[in-house]
Parts: sequence; C-alpha cells; structure tokens
Amino acid sequence: MSYAPFDWTDDEARRRAGAGLVRTLRPRAAGTELLDLASNDYLGLSRNPEVTAAAAEAVRTWGAGATGSRLVTGTTALHAELERELAAFCGFEAALVFSSGYAANLAALTALTGRDSLIVSDAGNHASIVDGCRLSRAGITVVPHADPDAFREALKAHGGRALAVTDSVFSVDGDAAPLAGLAHVCRDTGAALVVDDAHGLGVLGEGGRGALAAAGLAGGEGVVATLTLSKSLGSQGGAVLGPARVIRHLVNTARTFIFDTGLAPAAVGAALGALRLLRREPERASRALAVAVELHRRLSAAGLTAVYPDAAVVSVRAPSAESAVRWAADCRAAGLAVGCFRPPSVPDGISRLRLTARADLTPGQIEQAVSTVLATAPRPVS
Repeated sequence: MSYAPFDWTDDEARRRAGAGLVRTLRPRAAGTELLDLASNDYLGLSRNPEVTAAAAEAVRTWGAGATGSRLVTGTTALHAELERELAAFCGFEAALVFSSGYAANLAALTALTGRDSLIVSDAGNHASIVDGCRLSRAGITVVPHADPDAFREALKAHGGRALAVTDSVFSVDGDAAPLAGLAHVCRDTGAALVVDDAHGLGVLGEGGRGALAAAGLAGGEGVVATLTLSKSLGSQGGAVLGPARVIRHLVNTARTFIFDTGLAPAAVGAALGALRLLRREPERASRALAVAVELHRRLSAAGLTAVYPDAAVVSVRAPSAESAVRWAADCRAAGLAVGCFRPPSVPDGISRLRLTARADLTPGQIEQAVSTVLATAPRPVS
C-alpha cells in the first residue's frame, strides 16, 4: 500500500494553475538592469553607502546573529539605541523592536487583547493584522473599509475592553485611513487604537515621522503604532511604539517577542543608520510623495485607472488576474519591475499593478517607468 500523504497538494497546484494564481520565487541578482518600482524601498536607502556601512559595522561589533531571544542574549546596546531613537523620532514614549513587522503586529494584537475583549478591524487590513486577530482569541468584527461610523457601531455594541486596528496606508491601493475620525471614535468608546504605520513611516508627517505624527496622534495614551524597518528604512525587522507601560506589558507577554530570536545586529545597525540619515535629510519624505503623485498624474492622464496615492504606493487597475500577471511580465521584459496584486491578495477581486515611488528616482527613470507601463498595457490607452 503506497504512502502518499501529500498527494492533495498536486490537486491544489492544478487548481491554482487553472485559475492563473501560481506564485513562483524569482531570485534577483546583486546587480540588475531592471528599474525597480516593485520593492518597498521608498527612500532608496537599502543600498545607501551610509546605511550599508552601519550594517557592516554592527556585524563587526556584535556578530552575525543576535544569538538568542531578546530576553536572554538577543538584546544588544544597539537594539536599545534604536528603540530610543525610533520612539523619539515618531513621537512616542517607548518602542520595542521585533524580528519583523509581521511579528510586531501579532504581538500587539495578541498581547493587548484576550478572550473577553473585542477587536474591530478594517476590511482592507494587511494579512499580518488578520492573522494577529485570529490568534488573539478575542471577538473579531470586520467592518467596511475606511468607515469610522462602522467602527463606532461595532465598539458601542460591545461595551467592554476593545481595540480598533487599521493600516495607516493600505498596501494595495495606497489610500490612507481616516485616522482622526477613528481616534475620535476610540476616545468616545474607550477603545484603544492600534495603527500599522508600515507605509507611513518615512513618507508621511514632518520629515517622514509617520501618519500618526501627521494626524497629531503620536504619543497619545490610547494609541499604539506598529511599523516595519524594511520599507522606508531599507533594512529588516519591525517595532511596536506606544506608552511605556504598554511596551513593558509586551516584553512580559508577547509571544513573538519572548520566544523569537532577536533581530540580527546588521539589520539593527542599518535601520539606525537610515533613521539618522532621514533626520538629516527630511526632504527625502516629500520627494517620495512627489514622485508618487507624478506617476499617478501621468498614468491617469494617459487613460489608465490609477488610485490617487496618499503615500508612496500607486495602484493601477488591470482588467483581470491573467492580464495583470501578463502586464507585469511584459513590464519586466521591457526593463521595469512592478508589483502585481491579484486574488486572493485582493479580496475585492480587482487585480492591479502596484508601483512604489522612490525618493531617489530621476526624471528620466520616471519617464521610463510611465512609458513602459503604457506601452505594455493590456488595453489600448485612450
């Protein structure tokens, strides 16, 4: 009798292939001729000499790995330095660094809730928020996208300990959450507000201090921010920012902090170097925004359906999942790397190309990007 417990994966693979939803890994070379509008390197810092030098110095000083969990051997003086500077830059009392932004979201949502509490979550939230909600054991209510009134109704109906969670900037379309309205709802209902500022840090707010700073909410007693170090700061890792007592609670209760190896020193050093560079060169934030607006203006003027960018993400609609995949492949063949979002990554069923603006793009590179997207578009541009 044959033993083949994973035969079912072949059926799943055939189903994905039939639906045009096969995902593949594509290792990139160290050097490439492709113009990159697919990554999240919004400020162009991942290869900045100052940032890479900071990473190298951290390796020489602290070694290749953190060597253990943060509560054992995985916290270095460099980790503590990054946490202090990150909290001060973003306007919060304290910060805690994690191995990824995903782990930071899981920590905040599982450690700040429980079986008798409620999480109200925006329908457009990132998968890491969705998974954090599922793992929290709290009651979960998913409300329509960017609708403070829906948050209010859900929170009022609960009456107990509650938390509202949203992305600051949604990764698919690049639209911003109504943070002021959500904060007002949370104050009225006694709920905490958790905001994933992954796509706001480095782009929004004065000098790139983030969406919560821009909304005047940074440092609020009932406000917690999560973020990643892998986008605007060009490194890797994540963080939770908030009141000091919240951070102390996470140190003692967040499983993705307690039981995970600490962030590698190279990533800590790179993030700290990028943060210090951004403080000296705050114009990088406004430049990233300006590039996004210019990409949107030119693509929309040419007849494509593009969502106006509230930060650095420019979303361009495609007729179908298959055409989106083909469009992205044609762009790559023409020398341009762009993102491709399709079901199930987009629950609304609308497939898109996603272009990410970078502060270091030249006028010539912007022209190349626009021309390539238009030349490869699946429908004639009007």
